Amino acid sequence: MDQIARRAGVNKQLIFYYYHSKRGLFQAVLSRGARHLEGALALVDTRTGRPLARLRATLEAQFDFLTRNRELVNVLTQAGRSDARPFGAAIDRLVVLLAEGQGLGEVRDDVDPHVAAAQALVLMVAYLGLEPLIAASAAPLGGDEAALPDRWKDATVRLVLEGVAAR
Repeated sequence: MDQIARRAGVNKQLIFYYYHSKRGLFQAVLSRGARHLEGALALVDTRTGRPLARLRATLEAQFDFLTRNRELVNVLTQAGRSDARPFGAAIDRLVVLLAEGQGLGEVRDDVDPHVAAAQALVLMVAYLGLEPLIAASAAPLGGDEAALPDRWKDATVRLVLEGVAAR
């Protein structure tokens, strides 16, 4: 809390006045991060087009946002220690698209939209949290580190879409 107060240019008592505790401050950071993610996803037009095309656009937007906000990813992944649901809106958005796709015959009926949505997000968040380890562990990936996030995004989106698409 001392470091946070110094970086914010305020005294520690002011932080405790507004947030009451470390947990309160953490909850505020998580809520703000979740709102930023939700705001970025709200910019994706999911009202027109086929469900799988909209699912593709949403997955790409999620990955792009998370890639640009890696510090936020690190904070959001710590939410397991709280009651927050920082990825709730992102998962809910994917669930709706998957369920709609099932209704229109584009998504396999045996796909659980909640599980598939969570898996898609895990593929993104886990990669971003483990990128240096993944690049170091798989030499061909580490050889082109600058392009690795885009390659991972493309492969993840393709994996999810091909995995859920009706045949």
